Amino acid sequence: MKRRDFLFKGILAAGAAPFVGHLGYNDSASVETDAICKSTARNIIFLVSDGMSSGTLAMADHLFKRKMGRLSTWMQLYHDKKITRAIMDTASANSMITDSAAASSAWGGGVRVVNGALNMGANGEEYEPILQKFKASGKSVGCVTTVPITHATPAGFCVNMPSRNQQAEIAEVYKSLKFDVMMGGGNEYFNKDIRSDGRDMYAEFSSEGFQVVRDKKSMQLLIPGAPILGVFSDSGVPYTVDQQSDNTISSSVPTLAEMTRKAIECMSLNKKGFVLQVEGGKVDWAAHANDTSALVYDQIAFDDAVTEAINFAEMDKKTLVIITTDHGNGNPALIYGSKADTNFDRLFNVRQSNEWILDNIKRGESVASVRERIEHAWGVGVKAEEASEIQAFYNEIKANGDPEDIKKPFRPLALLQEKYFSVGWACMQHTSDFVEFAAFGPAKDLFPAFLLNTDVHHLMLKACGVENK
Repeated sequence: MKRRDFLFKGILAAGAAPFVGHLGYNDSASVETDAICKSTARNIIFLVSDGMSSGTLAMADHLFKRKMGRLSTWMQLYHDKKITRAIMDTASANSMITDSAAASSAWGGGVRVVNGALNMGANGEEYEPILQKFKASGKSVGCVTTVPITHATPAGFCVNMPSRNQQAEIAEVYKSLKFDVMMGGGNEYFNKDIRSDGRDMYAEFSSEGFQVVRDKKSMQLLIPGAPILGVFSDSGVPYTVDQQSDNTISSSVPTLAEMTRKAIECMSLNKKGFVLQVEGGKVDWAAHANDTSALVYDQIAFDDAVTEAINFAEMDKKTLVIITTDHGNGNPALIYGSKADTNFDRLFNVRQSNEWILDNIKRGESVASVRERIEHAWGVGVKAEEASEIQAFYNEIKANGDPEDIKKPFRPLALLQEKYFSVGWACMQHTSDFVEFAAFGPAKDLFPAFLLNTDVHHLMLKACGVENK
């Protein structure tokens, strides 16, 4: 056997085992942590900017400084030396490049599983998800997200399922788990008029004692006590840049920070504590689309949720806050050039996402109309021939069809956007990058400078003094 094949197979075998060592790095960190753990946390707020490459974090901070005159909360924590900083290996059991299901399962179940699975091994083994463990210890638990609440990242903290695509079934499991707060998108998996089996999951959740809310005002009126299901859109909630430009959306759909604040308010009354996962899920969706406008403003919205968590933790003194991502995606970056700074500053004035542009182009629409739509969204004048290149894709739509009949030209639009904003992309997929991991508050010193994603499961339990079964 060739040496590289031997090493690769050895890594996969190690990745599939629970709480393995660090693959050639110092694997004694988990043993040494007893000596450096200074206190125990009662609560954990675990914040995930899904699919956040390092360039995403940097560009959001650039925009904070240049537009708002301050650092992002995440970078301010680094600047003030209030946080333990690490890098994390995000591989799954079958690949150096993880998907969100395997990534969240590594945190949730403490074992690397194959991409697409949720806390289940290749032979049907089930690894108990961490929120079930914390719930059994008496803590309140929950998830909030900007994508469907049944999506891979929240589900990885909650359920065992062979496939992440079984979102209708995941919704059913949530009902039986009766976790304290579950909020995000995903109406298509709860609404009887959309579900293929016609089940009215909203009625079923209500009959089990849940407070069910469908809009921002109702969410704000929630009171602590009964468990909460909040669903605010059919799929993911609209991108932040689109919400900010539409009063109807902004008045009816809560931001991630608003969901985080309400979840903390409702769960923090439990004297035994709480554990909350917060996901900026549409950062990942924007990266898959190479949508710079959507990406940067959703990362800023995620940072606003970080602010909510840190504000509570600084007041509470008993809350461990973890801030991280599950993997990189797209590897965007501000690209060197004489106009890079001024081009980047054009993000100050964007009004809509690239998704908004492409979703609203119709078959037969004129080049002038497409050009006007792009200029409205970006606040930048584009050339007629550039708009024509985008419009040409829609000529392929069949008669009586709509834009769903074709693959929308996200990549061509991203290449056009790069000319005007100086932000380039390496790809439209997940990457194997080591990622940022930060911890604030009691037990933050448990986390070593380099860790595997599976380490986090065990260290969170240790941080709260919960038995690791």
